Amino acid sequence: MLVQQTLQEIREKLKNSKYIILQFTDLIGCIRGRTIPSTQAQEAFDEGIGFDGSSILGFTKIEESDLVMKPDPSTISTLPDYVYDRPTATAICDILRSDREPFEGDPRYICKRQTERILNEGYIPYAAAEVEFYLVKNENGKFEPVENHIANNHRYFDIAPGADLTEQYRMDLCDALSKMGITIEREGHEVGPAQNEITFKYSDPVGTADHILYYRFMAKAVAKQKYGWIATFMPKPWIEKSGNGMHVHLSFFSKNGNENLFYDPDGYAGISQTCRYFIGGLLYHARALCAIVAPTVNSYKRLVPGYEAPVYITWSKKNRSALIRVPEYFKGNGKGKRIEFRSPDPLCNPYLAYSVIFEAGMDGIRRKIDPGDPIEKNVYHLSDAERKSLGIETLPSSLKEALEEWGSDDICIRVLGKETAEKYMELKLNEWKEYEKNGSPSEGITEWELQKYLFI
Repeated sequence: MLVQQTLQEIREKLKNSKYIILQFTDLIGCIRGRTIPSTQAQEAFDEGIGFDGSSILGFTKIEESDLVMKPDPSTISTLPDYVYDRPTATAICDILRSDREPFEGDPRYICKRQTERILNEGYIPYAAAEVEFYLVKNENGKFEPVENHIANNHRYFDIAPGADLTEQYRMDLCDALSKMGITIEREGHEVGPAQNEITFKYSDPVGTADHILYYRFMAKAVAKQKYGWIATFMPKPWIEKSGNGMHVHLSFFSKNGNENLFYDPDGYAGISQTCRYFIGGLLYHARALCAIVAPTVNSYKRLVPGYEAPVYITWSKKNRSALIRVPEYFKGNGKGKRIEFRSPDPLCNPYLAYSVIFEAGMDGIRRKIDPGDPIEKNVYHLSDAERKSLGIETLPSSLKEALEEWGSDDICIRVLGKETAEKYMELKLNEWKEYEKNGSPSEGITEWELQKYLFI
């Protein structure tokens, strides 16, 4: 049984709610769950709720289908009443087997396990994310940005009333996320028309992944319920417009939490040798990581030159044409020193993404993988010959190519475990086959992609 104090805290958080939405992700990152009346809260938080795991993508076989979803009390949040027209709360669940042991294929458990490994090696990992999305409306059967009233497609930091129609929406979303206990840092208009980004305070990898789940959920809920719009995290809804990325920020602190182990005031861009090795691991495994961090057919239509999306496996300070960037807004800010990894997109499973990204960096530290010299030029402007002379490789150009990397680099398999990795691979290979079956691969955005990814 939960201790009495915890039960009292749960009752306090849920005292005004009529229903509780219990959430988790399937293997590929789609939000799943079910709803219970608040009268069933004590039983749910104490024992969990049974469900059919064989009906969830990547979970169990039909002959071993019984699983339990057990809400984590620390994730209880309340939603604005307008979302469901009644007081409603939500919580994120851990997935257990019938013996109450963790289900090995639960993405949140995989991230917890990976975080524990990092802690055992003497590091405290912190993670943040910049998650972009578009606001879309359906006009006569065609999906368009809600700001298709002006011709200018370069809209970064647009705040002009009449041009920017999304500021009030972003404020509403910030209010909703704040109500859920998420600390908002800033919000703004991104490059594309009706493209948005709201950033929230960093946390441990599991906590940040939890917040990404709530961010995606509420972005869609606020758009639909208050504006009649669609919030889409599809990496590349339109070929001629900027894609949606999910740049992740990473750092390591010492066990006592006082020292940023990525910081060295005398190092290049203020980073330490530990950080350089971490970068080396990410670069070394970058192609294999794509199968997790850029997980869809559509992801690779974002990873093309011309839109500040990474293509080339390089690193540098400040440089947004590099795969890994060392932000340098404020020199000498040791506590805030971090790196930015730019290939992930918002349709990745955030629990799996942070798990494999941190393991790749840890592999770099363990093996002392040197990242080579930083490239401070605009890599997009280098000729093929120049890139070849510098030894610059490219990220995969398709989901199929990314999946093929698993044969030569088992970094993701090691983190997910053989059985879960095989399930993930099967799901993604089937996705590629489905794409090929529903239209020959092309540089444009197919109708199949819109139907498959626009609403996830």
